[in-house]
Amino acid sequence: MKWKIIHIDETDSTNRWLKDELHNRDGSFCVITDYQTAGRGCGTNSWESERGANLLFSILIHPDWVTAAEQFLISMAISNAIRRALASYLFPPVEVKWPNDIYVGDGKICGILIENQLQGSHIKDSIIGIGLNVNQTKFQSDAPNPVSMLNIDGRCQFSLNHVLNSVLNEFSDTLDNWQPDDIRREYRAHLYRREGFHRFHDADGSFEARLLTVEDDGHLLLGDAEGRTRRYTFKEVQFVI
Repeated sequence: MKWKIIHIDETDSTNRWLKDELHNRDGSFCVITDYQTAGRGCGTNSWESERGANLLFSILIHPDWVTAAEQFLISMAISNAIRRALASYLFPPVEVKWPNDIYVGDGKICGILIENQLQGSHIKDSIIGIGLNVNQTKFQSDAPNPVSMLNIDGRCQFSLNHVLNSVLNEFSDTLDNWQPDDIRREYRAHLYRREGFHRFHDADGSFEARLLTVEDDGHLLLGDAEGRTRRYTFKEVQFVI
């Protein structure tokens, strides 16, 4: 897959920019900016980034071979691609925190926001917004656990273009060789906290559980200390870090 890369100095949101400017265009696009004035995370979360220090970009693809029922595959696929790209730079294990945050240890290094547009029973367009902490070393927001590539490695700054190309190449390989079973298997094999019991919090309070699996539609299954299976959709449960 060939990417058409567009660089803009500043915008409120690369996802919004793509939707407004390119949503009816054929081809695969990547829009990258030096600074976002209103970078979004999932839900009401925001994304903090120093100007020019990190990767802030959005990808537009047209995965019309993916059905609406299978759309969580897009989340799995981009999570896998970013995890693989980062694992080529960083020694500590890089993992995926359900549903699609990228973690190194207990630190969040990357957030992903996906907006799919459906046409009938299939996905017409998928806009994938990515905030990847690369060279920022101090974070001023109240986010509990941000970390960057430079925080982890500490030797020298990383080339933003090099890291971006690594992510795009990994994602291209996944899209060009689309294998749903392999995508699901890789995603589940690299889940954060996939071993042992850990603390979680839901509407009823805190509890200990182990991660059983993530279902094909994206639901998280936990097995608690009393032997019960708990099933959650996004935002219904929190990992206690």
